[in-house]
Amino acid sequence: MLQPIISADSHIVEPDNTYVDHIDPKFRDRAPRLEEHEKLGEVFNLEGIGPIALPIIAGAGRDPREIRARRSDFSEVPRGGWDPKHRIAAQDKDGISAEVIYPSLGMVICAMPDVSLRRALMQAYNRWITEYCSENPERMIGLGQSAASSPAEAVQDLHEIKQLGLRGVMMPGQPVGEADYDDPAWDRFWAAAVELELPVSFHVLTDNQAMGAVNAKARGGKINAFLGIIRACQDIMGMLCFHGVFERHPKLKVVCVEADAGWVPHYMYRMDHSYKQLRYLLRAKELQRLPSEYFHDHIYVTFQDDHVAFQVKDLCNIRRLMWANDYPHNDSTWPWSQDVLAKHTVNLTEAERNLIVHDNVAELYQLSI
Repeated sequence: MLQPIISADSHIVEPDNTYVDHIDPKFRDRAPRLEEHEKLGEVFNLEGIGPIALPIIAGAGRDPREIRARRSDFSEVPRGGWDPKHRIAAQDKDGISAEVIYPSLGMVICAMPDVSLRRALMQAYNRWITEYCSENPERMIGLGQSAASSPAEAVQDLHEIKQLGLRGVMMPGQPVGEADYDDPAWDRFWAAAVELELPVSFHVLTDNQAMGAVNAKARGGKINAFLGIIRACQDIMGMLCFHGVFERHPKLKVVCVEADAGWVPHYMYRMDHSYKQLRYLLRAKELQRLPSEYFHDHIYVTFQDDHVAFQVKDLCNIRRLMWANDYPHNDSTWPWSQDVLAKHTVNLTEAERNLIVHDNVAELYQLSI
């Protein structure tokens, strides 16, 4: 029997009151609000980053020719993208029974230079998304954010996120400070994530490197640079595998979000090839298992219309593949997800299809739907 479809990666577009109404009062004057921009119309102006134009984060269902730099205002954002009372109707239109929900502005806030403000904004978002999802918690699965300001504060963030009833945490692509996520200093964070049963997500475009590549004058132009946004996520996954994080935390679950999945079998091969052939030359850590085995067991990957992912299911771990519709972003398959899935899953068994569109994400986030 076909199971209901759950999107493992959908978004909200934060409305004007998200941060202002929920932030620590001492940061309220610095919280992003909708502002009028001379050329772009209504924008969110993020301190230290600049204006964020709405067409960039709310193009679901539109002809790609309409998604371009132009004047726009918040009224063009799909209502379900910010109003919980309209979210279920948007899900029903797409044939979706539930969504795991990530932020939009929150992704860019991950690169905000003022760490104290960044953390205050993320704590405000966590309060707001809790209210948003409370309208229908069975169908709107909220995740929290942490600023990764330090391992100790990140552990505090996890406890706050758990108390709010959120189901996981999205981390910035880069933590604050010199110690990266593979450093033993972060072991307390990974241990807390396991103890609290909060899967840890890394989403594309949440690090300075990826944001800079897209915004800068890139070789081959911005369209060519866009192909590389998955690289930052790949770097994190490789780092965690090579440097023993999963070895030290055998129950840890990490989600690589919106970076596609068709590349996974080749990446697993390349990790093992590098480890076998070059670990002595490159002074790599000795592992108890091959790097690919840690990837196979611990890392979930989400994707939208990556048809290759379905074709290579037997070359990776099908229990870690999770489909998503990315509503209401520009890469979204909404409102045509049923057509996309019908085409891309045609060669899958019913059981395999259920794993990718329902079972894996339901198990990961302990959903009853």
